[in-house]
Amino acid sequence: MTAFTFTLRQEPPQRVDLSALTPDRLAGKSLADIEKIEIGTTRASIKVGDLFKIAQGDLKTLRYEGGSSRFDLVGAKLLPGFSLHVDGDVGLQLGRLAKGGKITVAGSAGAYAASGNEGAHIEIKGDACELLAAPLAGELAGMSGGRVVVRGKAGARAGDRLRRGILIIEGDAGEDLGSRLIAGTIIALGKTAGRVGYLNKRGSLVLAKHPKLSATYLDCGPQELTFARLLARSLKADSAAAASLLSVKLRRFGGDTAVYGKGEILTPL
Repeated sequence: MTAFTFTLRQEPPQRVDLSALTPDRLAGKSLADIEKIEIGTTRASIKVGDLFKIAQGDLKTLRYEGGSSRFDLVGAKLLPGFSLHVDGDVGLQLGRLAKGGKITVAGSAGAYAASGNEGAHIEIKGDACELLAAPLAGELAGMSGGRVVVRGKAGARAGDRLRRGILIIEGDAGEDLGSRLIAGTIIALGKTAGRVGYLNKRGSLVLAKHPKLSATYLDCGPQELTFARLLARSLKADSAAAASLLSVKLRRFGGDTAVYGKGEILTPL
């Protein structure tokens, strides 16, 4: 059966909150009811029907034909068993607090993509802005599960306070990758900048390019890591380049000893 589809009529005149447009929230609603859902974020009203043409389909698969950097909270709190695809860009907080399912974005994503993600598989085929998988102000932890793959670049502080899960960045990463990392795994295949792994407690950063490390990371020498080879097998379908990096012999740097100090940065020899 074809996907339940929202076709963009025009560029939104304001930022829109699309958190209400997930399969579980739309279940049982008629097309007329869906068209009346308020998605505006200012005092000027804007409803789903003002922005989208809707085509009935299987609600297990939701599709946006056309995207915008003003599409906020796409796939927020998505549940397991559902999938969502955006043929274009999205705005802030893609997949915010998603419980599971799969989200695919053909374009780029705004700040705080995958913030609080608990179990969704999120693929961004373009770039991701700053604070990828990071917590919002006042929160103690960022992403707590799931898997995120960015085919392009990521902005500053990607993986900030990552709690659990896997983050793969195939392009360059902005400053302070993995800052305040609690746990989980970050794999970056491009260049990195700034204080990589700053205040890392017990997370793993696997970097294809050798970064300039803080003196609080200690060189532990070359390692034969069984977990890296096992992880490589599980990641091959998502990122052949990441799997290839994990399959070579790696040098381990332990830290950040300025804090708990049980984390690590792994680089090829």
